[in-house]
Amino acid sequence: MNSLLARDNQAVWHPFDIFKNTENIFLERSDGMNLYASDGRVIKDMVSSWWTNLHGHNHPHIVSAIQKQAETLSHVIFSGFTHEPAVRLAERLKEILPNNMEKIFFSDNGSTAVEVGLKMALQYWYNLGKAKTKILAFEGCYHGDTFGAMSLAGVEPFNQPFSKHLFEVIYIPFPTAENWPEVASELQRNIASGGIAALVYEPIIQGVGGMRLFDVELQDKVLSMCKNQQILLVADEVMTGFGRTGKLFASEYLVTQPDIVCLSKGITGGFLPLGATAASSSVYQVFETNDKYKLFLHGHSYTGNPLSCAAANASLDLLLGEECQQAIHKIESMQKAFVQHLKGHNALEWSASIGTILTMSVVPQEKRGYFDSQAEEAYQYFLNKNLLLRPMGNAIYLSPPYCVTVSELQTAQEAILVYLSK
Repeated sequence: MNSLLARDNQAVWHPFDIFKNTENIFLERSDGMNLYASDGRVIKDMVSSWWTNLHGHNHPHIVSAIQKQAETLSHVIFSGFTHEPAVRLAERLKEILPNNMEKIFFSDNGSTAVEVGLKMALQYWYNLGKAKTKILAFEGCYHGDTFGAMSLAGVEPFNQPFSKHLFEVIYIPFPTAENWPEVASELQRNIASGGIAALVYEPIIQGVGGMRLFDVELQDKVLSMCKNQQILLVADEVMTGFGRTGKLFASEYLVTQPDIVCLSKGITGGFLPLGATAASSSVYQVFETNDKYKLFLHGHSYTGNPLSCAAANASLDLLLGEECQQAIHKIESMQKAFVQHLKGHNALEWSASIGTILTMSVVPQEKRGYFDSQAEEAYQYFLNKNLLLRPMGNAIYLSPPYCVTVSELQTAQEAILVYLSK
């Protein structure tokens, strides 16, 4: 396998390749929680491969659904054509999404799902002939790596080369009990200035921004203030959707509901790329017109891919079943108990959990945020214990597939304890 790794090194450009002192691991197969490496190691996937894998690798129900679909229709242009897997998936998403979504627009990943949501929100006001073009977002947010999504995150370290090309976004400070009066005042001032089209936000928890949990009541207040001023709410549920936070969607924790919801990652159970953007009836009706200049002229080559939709339907079969819901509650209770155990640990700034996600902020050795070398050290430390964790800066988190066993989760939690005691 050394020759394959050498060939990989010569030919392949890997994403987010910031851990330069670690060699890529050649995998031969996977199942459940396990990644089988060519050197004989069995690595436990404790981050669900970037939060995509819900039910474990190579789940037979999803494998079978993809195989069956491949025998009948593998792909077709989705403009002017349709097929059963896409129709069924759209219907099912409408049934479980918050706020009675009217239409589902398919794309192919999280960034494009957010781009679609952004374009819908901006064109909504364009179609109505209103000059509302400004976008609100929370400080520390992350929404993807295409240009619109990058603009939302602002000039974070990984966006600096493109800073001159990003559109302007108005940022709301991350609200806390301490800063709420200032946040409310600043938000009110920005709303009063006019021209704000939408707020794009991660409900309940930020992802790449450090896995920070929002105060539910304060985030709800921000959403309510925006909603009351006819500012569209675009919820980025790419990471939080499909049970990660203990509910099917993180928006269910909030009273104020979104107008547009962006989905990806776990939608296919971690098998195939698929994005989806859901729009409420009030949003969609503005695009229901005979004026061709007001249609939503957006699409992707693999929009509504039948194989991806079949995988998503099979994943939903599992997710909505009693066995999976019980598994989610089991993980949730274990993560909560572990947070209690971590309280007051002198190596931590804070720790928290929401649903199946455990997150903590290690006291930083250096103030370099995402590029803190502590992340690389921790990544390698856990890999040496055959655990795949992927720390971000000084943030360590667990977000395992729902098939994780009690002993597997305990092993990962115990490894974290040992690491923090180093």
